[in-house]
Amino acid sequence: MFKKLNDKDRKRLKRKIHIRKTLHGTAERPRMTVTRSNCNLYMQIIDDETGNTLASISTLEKEFSSLKPNVEGAAKLGEAFGKRILDKKIKTVVFDRNGYLYHGVVQALADGARKAGVEF
Repeated sequence: MFKKLNDKDRKRLKRKIHIRKTLHGTAERPRMTVTRSNCNLYMQIIDDETGNTLASISTLEKEFSSLKPNVEGAAKLGEAFGKRILDKKIKTVVFDRNGYLYHGVVQALADGARKAGVEF
């Protein structure tokens, strides 16, 4: 499973597996997961009991395509996502950083969602 990964990706995947042992989203408190790449940012709200994605957002969408995957763009994307999930009446979530370290872009996404009113 880890054979063809470089050392940085291998460490992230190990952190991800370790974190996901304890994190679990429910219908009352779904899991908000973050994925980032060099070009794009993605966020999803997932109900792990049913396996459904309740809401998602990414920089691939037309209205957010001008945002870059840096701290400023992440803060704006997180705030927009927070407003989107509050419209769906989801107030509290479990934050899954997906093995990424909690600083920079990942922290900006989380702070943007908190600024919009999401609790985690």
